[in-house]
Amino acid sequence: MPQLSLSWLGLGPLAASPWLLLLLVGASWLLAHNCSHLRCFPQPPKRNWFWGHLGMVSVAAGQVWGVSACGLPGEGCCWKWGLFLLSDTVRPKDMVNGVGTACGGLLLSVGDKWKHCRVMLTPTFHFNILKPYVTIFNKSLNIMHAKWQRLASEGSVCLDMFEHISLMTLDSLQKCIFSFDSNCQESPSEYIAAVLELSALILKRYKIFLHMDFLYYLTPSGKRFRRACELVHNFTVPVIQEWRRTLATQGVDDFLKIKTRSKTLDFIDVLLLAKDEDGKGLSDEDIRAEADTFLVADEGHDTMASGISWVLYNLARHPEHQERCRQEVQELLRDREPKEIEWEDLAQLPFLTMCIKESLRLYPPSPTISHYCAQDVVLPDGRVIPKNAHSGSGCVISIFGIHHNPSVWADHEVYDPFRFDPENSQERSPLAFIPFSVGPRNCIGQNFAMTEMKVALALTLLRFRFLPDDMEPCRKPEIILRAEGGLWLRVEPLS
Repeated sequence: MPQLSLSWLGLGPLAASPWLLLLLVGASWLLAHNCSHLRCFPQPPKRNWFWGHLGMVSVAAGQVWGVSACGLPGEGCCWKWGLFLLSDTVRPKDMVNGVGTACGGLLLSVGDKWKHCRVMLTPTFHFNILKPYVTIFNKSLNIMHAKWQRLASEGSVCLDMFEHISLMTLDSLQKCIFSFDSNCQESPSEYIAAVLELSALILKRYKIFLHMDFLYYLTPSGKRFRRACELVHNFTVPVIQEWRRTLATQGVDDFLKIKTRSKTLDFIDVLLLAKDEDGKGLSDEDIRAEADTFLVADEGHDTMASGISWVLYNLARHPEHQERCRQEVQELLRDREPKEIEWEDLAQLPFLTMCIKESLRLYPPSPTISHYCAQDVVLPDGRVIPKNAHSGSGCVISIFGIHHNPSVWADHEVYDPFRFDPENSQERSPLAFIPFSVGPRNCIGQNFAMTEMKVALALTLLRFRFLPDDMEPCRKPEIILRAEGGLWLRVEPLS
């Protein structure tokens, strides 16, 4: 059979076939059609005309770290992966599909379904619901700090912040969602292993562009993903069913009285009680989707662990800021025993809050967000980002790039908490700092995240001093911003 050389596509010789030629002609037409809508945007040099930038840059690094590959900071540009433009192959929906389905999870759903989910979930993060969670955060931190005290019994010890803090935030989330104490900070379990494996597999799938479910589930990773999903779902579903039986037996009023005495409404409790304007509640499958997505996906424990870890790293490199934060906490808690953070304390930590925000600017836990345009977006200079139906394209927004734009942030690589002094923030656009995204699809759990970060950092700085490790960490941009090889700091207990 004659051979057809496809070296111009980066492929080896293949058997000539009318079907193959027809496929190439169709693909080429689709590629030309897609590109025609985005010719107004510059492109970095491509691997070749067909594959575009596929293989030249990892998806996670597609944010181009604040200076676009086309030139100037803030300049939009077009990346092409095969037949897809911008970020079409890395939709968050595809990467976490299976973790949260049915209602889709707020992260995954679109259109009217998303609006319905958002309305139903908003009360879950009301301040009155969040207040009792501060006690849970204190308890989870006490467990982590006791472990650190044991490890540092003979002085300082070098610890990977991500490893320890990720388990602590997972512990807190499980208690806030289910009132479930897995003891995950002290001992492993099959359920905890499945949650951690899902996080790793989502990242792995993100890297290899395998977004079609029927193909992914044929791979070894896809099979592991399905097994881990099944294990996590098998834990969540019985918890929801037991809660619903209890609610049906006791009635809403008695159920709320009992919860009032315990002073905590769990995430599951609020979802069980939620009703839309027609009096319709969420199904068990809807609730399971939201709980599992919140635990495992972008809103989950790894996001908060990233934020806390990078703040500690920045304070370790700037001992003067670290000490000022510590003094602020000591002054606040000086006549209190036990020394624990309460809800009312959170507004009394202005400098600590400034340090958190500056760290979120320098090291945003979610470096990028990707969206589809539901309608054509006309930019101020007249260029148009076409809606997805026209071009098969997606839109990646670099939060990292926005936070490092030198036209907004002078000395943008310098850690300077005073950027967020109220007097210095008055003239700055609110869109210059968006660690939790912005607009109607912003992070619904941002108040939860900021509350846990403040509690965690206040108590941790009260009890420990942090010094930088000898090796400077290198940013590792994945779905969540991490450090290559871990984020290691020297930890010294304070008397």
